[in-house]
Amino acid sequence: MTDLPEPSPSLEPSEDEERAARASRVMEAMIFAAGRPLDAETLAAQLPEDTDIEAGLARLAAHYRHRGIHLVKVAGGWTFRTAPDLAEHLTVHRVVRRRLSRAALETLAIIAYHQPVTRAEVEEIRGVHLGRGTLDLLLEAGWIAPKGRRRTPGRPVTWVTTQGFMEHFGLESLDDLPGVDELEAVGLLEDTDPQAGSPGDTQGDEEAEAAEQVSTTVVPLSGRGGAT
Repeated sequence: MTDLPEPSPSLEPSEDEERAARASRVMEAMIFAAGRPLDAETLAAQLPEDTDIEAGLARLAAHYRHRGIHLVKVAGGWTFRTAPDLAEHLTVHRVVRRRLSRAALETLAIIAYHQPVTRAEVEEIRGVHLGRGTLDLLLEAGWIAPKGRRRTPGRPVTWVTTQGFMEHFGLESLDDLPGVDELEAVGLLEDTDPQAGSPGDTQGDEEAEAAEQVSTTVVPLSGRGGAT
C-alpha cells in the first residue's frame, strides 16, 4: 500500500501578518503623500492602537533599501528621499533668463575699465547711488570678484572682473575691451541725467531700464521627497 503524501503546509499569511502588511501599506501611503516628514505619533493616529509602528517602519525601510528612493528619518519624522548614489543622474543643467538692469551693465563697464575700483568710486563715476543688489547680481553671475582692500581710511573692498566675464563676452584679454567710440555708439557713455539723482539718491538704479542676459545654472534634484 502506497502512502499518500502529506499535505503541504498552508502558504496563506496569518491574520497578524495581514494586519502588519496593511499597516505598512497605510504608513507608506501617508509618508508618500505628506509634504513633510511624519513622526510616529502622526502615523499611529491613523492606525489601530495595537499597531507596532517601529516594526512597520523597519519593514518599509528594508523594502526600499536597494531601490531608487529610501525611507529616511529627518527632523524627527520619516520621509522618502532619492538614493544618495543616484545624485549624479539627477542633476539637470538648464539655461535661465537673467534680467540684468542697465544700472548693472553700467557698473560692470566701470569696473572693467577702472579696476580695481571701490563701490564709492563706481558711485562717483556714475553719479548715482548703487542699489543694494547691483554688485550682488554681478557677483552671482560670476563676472566680478573682490580683489583685496584699498589702503585708505575704512579699507574699502576693491572689485575686478573675472575670467568668467571675459569668457562670456568673448574677450581674450582686457585689452580687447571696446574703445570709447564703441561705448558711445551703444549708449554706455551718455551724459548723466541731472534728474537721475546724486550719489546719496537711491532712486537711480531702481528706475533703470532692464536688459536680458543668458546664464547657465545647475539645479540638483537629488534628495527630494516623493510628494510635491
